[in-house]
Amino acid sequence: MSTEAPATLAAWLRTRSDEQLSALLAARPDVARPAPSDVVALASRLAVPVSVDRALDELDAATLQVLDVVLLAPTDGVAPDELVAALPEVPDEVLTAAVEILTTRALLWGDDVLHAPDPVRRSVRHPAGLGRRALDLRLQLPADLPAALGELAPEERGVLERLAGDRPVGHLPDVPGNGAASPARRLLQRGLLARIDALNVELPREIGVLLRGDQPYGPPRTRPEPAPARRDPEVVDRQAAGAALESVGRVAELLTLLEEEPAGLLRSGGVGVRDQKRVAKALKVTEPDAAWLMELAFVGGLLDVGGPHRDEWLPTRAYDVWREQDLADRWAVLVSGWLDGVRLPSLVGVRDVAGKSANALSPDLVRHTAPAIRRSALAVLAELPAGCGLAPDELTALLRWRTPRRADRLAPVPDMLAEAARLGVLVSGALSTGGRGLLASGEDGAADGVRGLLPAPVDHVLAQPDLSLIAPGPLVAELSDTLSVVADVESSGGATVFRVSEASVRRALDVGWSASDLHDFFAKASRTPVPQALDYLVDDVARQHGRLRVGSIESYVRSDDHGLLSQVLSDRRTTPAELRRLAPGVLVSGLGADEVLTVLREAGYAPAGENPGGAVLTRPPARPRAAGRRIGTEPSPAARPLTTDERAAVVREVRAGDAALAARRGEAVRQVPGVTTASTLELLSKAVREGVPVWLGYVDAQGSGSQRVVQPVSLVGGFLQGYDERRGENRTFAVHRITSVALVEEDGATG
Repeated sequence: MSTEAPATLAAWLRTRSDEQLSALLAARPDVARPAPSDVVALASRLAVPVSVDRALDELDAATLQVLDVVLLAPTDGVAPDELVAALPEVPDEVLTAAVEILTTRALLWGDDVLHAPDPVRRSVRHPAGLGRRALDLRLQLPADLPAALGELAPEERGVLERLAGDRPVGHLPDVPGNGAASPARRLLQRGLLARIDALNVELPREIGVLLRGDQPYGPPRTRPEPAPARRDPEVVDRQAAGAALESVGRVAELLTLLEEEPAGLLRSGGVGVRDQKRVAKALKVTEPDAAWLMELAFVGGLLDVGGPHRDEWLPTRAYDVWREQDLADRWAVLVSGWLDGVRLPSLVGVRDVAGKSANALSPDLVRHTAPAIRRSALAVLAELPAGCGLAPDELTALLRWRTPRRADRLAPVPDMLAEAARLGVLVSGALSTGGRGLLASGEDGAADGVRGLLPAPVDHVLAQPDLSLIAPGPLVAELSDTLSVVADVESSGGATVFRVSEASVRRALDVGWSASDLHDFFAKASRTPVPQALDYLVDDVARQHGRLRVGSIESYVRSDDHGLLSQVLSDRRTTPAELRRLAPGVLVSGLGADEVLTVLREAGYAPAGENPGGAVLTRPPARPRAAGRRIGTEPSPAARPLTTDERAAVVREVRAGDAALAARRGEAVRQVPGVTTASTLELLSKAVREGVPVWLGYVDAQGSGSQRVVQPVSLVGGFLQGYDERRGENRTFAVHRITSVALVEEDGATG
């Protein structure tokens, strides 16, 4: 066996064990689907820029600093002991861990000497925060660079030292009058800065290294060690339950309101300021709170655009299901939608560069990085013991260290934490049990985390002498619906206060309640005696109600045969239609046309429906609902992690493909479609007999070639039956379409 060091990334990958290749696939699952045909294909996928960027984005600051040393080395390749010399203040265990992470992800390769693949070099634009070399910038530096730096004025040296920090590119300031007098422009004239475009300059790497002195790669990037605040986990969960109850109740109030009077859809999308003000006033909340509730209902799939012309914000069909669920499941729907939503509610009211303010539910609030940021922030808190939390600035600092390449995307983190606290996912920076369940298991985990903490719905209220009704907890759906008719919500929270007024009693009478119905309802619903003032109010309003009447009809029955109408009116079978004579030839009903048609047809008549224009009558629409779906969420851009068995199958396929390539180079078994050789049949028969997998080159009926690992089962009548590991299913292969065969075990593909 050759002891020469591998010359390429693909050659180095061949030297890795199955366990090491499996670890690579676990760290970078995006390169495993579909399974690479061989090691060369795997190396090609590892070089795809999107995959490289994703892998780099997941590295912490300390690991990136080790990578920077390799990228800045004057020669291609750095020995591990050179890393120790370059970063003397970094502990050995940190260096060892960083090298292990980088080689596991194939961001560095090699054993005795570490190499960086070219795609990695291209992806890291400014390693260690240093600029490009003067040669690459086409800049001629002074022969005695230290002396040139020593002659600079303090303001000029200050410009260079700022650029020598962690960002070597700066903006060339606009200076009125003689712009050449600015420090940056004088540095350009001296050849100490390079112009990269009309407005920006770059500090050459050589100057940055010289200014940094004995720390050319910057100070050691140590992990921040925040001090978590500790609270009683039971107190955290109780407070989280209160926030959860508040959120569910407020969203229910919002959707009830929009059910009665939908909000209009702006041409640019979103909700207008006027509707937002109306909602805020009706719910007795601030306008930002109203926007937050609409956004929460939206990402939960409970609010969407609908109506005859799709120009209104309406509750969705999912809302009818949601309101019948228990409180834990309702809360889980909301927080799951929030966690995976691609919208930033905190941007409502924020003006863009053109001065335009973003509206609630507007497309301007979409940020596709939002789900990943929320999950990364909550994941940090999930690592702490129960009841322990971090302040927003401490958490943000830790995230900046963990994922420095994503640092510019972390500005929304404080607002996201505030939203999580409003929902009950966090309390004082600590994850609640429901929040931990949400992060680990989605909706089911969230619901299980709060189910024992939220109060059971109550079926009663407490009537007070001041004509208020106090609900000592969340109400069952039936009682809540009834109270929305006979009373108005005055305040909500853990206990909801309803107010009975002359207007609310009149509203109940308008929909068909009688005074006795109201007396009976209050007597049954209240656990306290009904105050005399409430009885008097009902009776006083009832005496005045109905003296002046305005009616409406839902449908009519007309015919020129007055005798037929008289027969219909006197027929007992038509009693459910609630018909009455309005005029000769016309009967009317308070029921809808579809119900009247059904009753008459069941009674043996043959009515025809019509609309006001005389055409066939269509079915009256039900209460409007938007079609609805879980809006504002998208699949995570990260690839799904592979299971252990999936990784093992991919490794076997890569090994088998590599073995087949080696076999083909040595003129091993090879054929063209339509020509079956004796050696092919011999190898296939051996694989079936010994139960070993084979690598197959196969051309389908459309002429498309593929490579796959197959576990043979039988070889009969010119067809091979076997289990295709790539597709995960049993397949039948025509032997005459097999282009090449290699036994996996025989070629060492499993070793």
